[in-house]
Amino acid sequence: MECKTASTLLEAYLDNELDRADMRELEAHVDGCIDCRATLTRLDELRLALRDKSLRYPAPRQLRDRIEAADAAEASSGQSHRVARRASRAWRIAAACVLMFGAGGVSVHLWNSGQVAAGERAQISRDLFASHWRALAATSPVDVASTDRHTVKPWFAGKIPGSPPVQDFAEQGFPLIGGRIDYVGSQRVAVLVYRHGQHLIDVFVLPEGAPTATGKSTQMQGYTLDSVNLGNQPAAIVSDLDQQELRRFGQLLAAMK
Repeated sequence: MECKTASTLLEAYLDNELDRADMRELEAHVDGCIDCRATLTRLDELRLALRDKSLRYPAPRQLRDRIEAADAAEASSGQSHRVARRASRAWRIAAACVLMFGAGGVSVHLWNSGQVAAGERAQISRDLFASHWRALAATSPVDVASTDRHTVKPWFAGKIPGSPPVQDFAEQGFPLIGGRIDYVGSQRVAVLVYRHGQHLIDVFVLPEGAPTATGKSTQMQGYTLDSVNLGNQPAAIVSDLDQQELRRFGQLLAAMK
């Protein structure tokens, strides 16, 4: 792949809109191209920066006062009700524009809390799938390679706020192969990596309060994301296991202490 082609695919890659073949070809190019890798990094940093809550800008009280004053003035002037309605609507359109485009261009005040939570869940799901696919395409899917939980668990110390519970399930057919640090949004999270036959399984240990949908599955390009509990911590499994094996593995995780 040439840089010219790669540059047109970088944003689609970050939004998880590429098929697996294009994704892996792009990742192979980015691994060997400093310029494209730098561009991808900048785009990802911009994407994360736009999630900053400080960019959310409510309409100022002064604008609301101006709208109400304009309505009152039109009513007292004796103009027709139709003209007053048009003026009021124009002011409200202006207010909507401020909400939509002011200080960053996005207003979550037009969304209710349920819609915001759904959007956050969808973005987290895309991040988790993308992280899993990057691990599959990497030279190694782990940063620390070990089947020993007493090696893997301490490795996370100091890298994230608290080490996750770790257990090997080799006897049940799901051997631990190691762990790594990855990102969900802008937050560093622990990933426990298991294997079942030829299938790689990523277990993302999520921060408390993460907007997951426990008990629900999400499918994308032949892979499944399941929200589960890792002992008492929220977690997410991403793999191409069939549903029966994925459910059995999730039960093993939930039983951890």
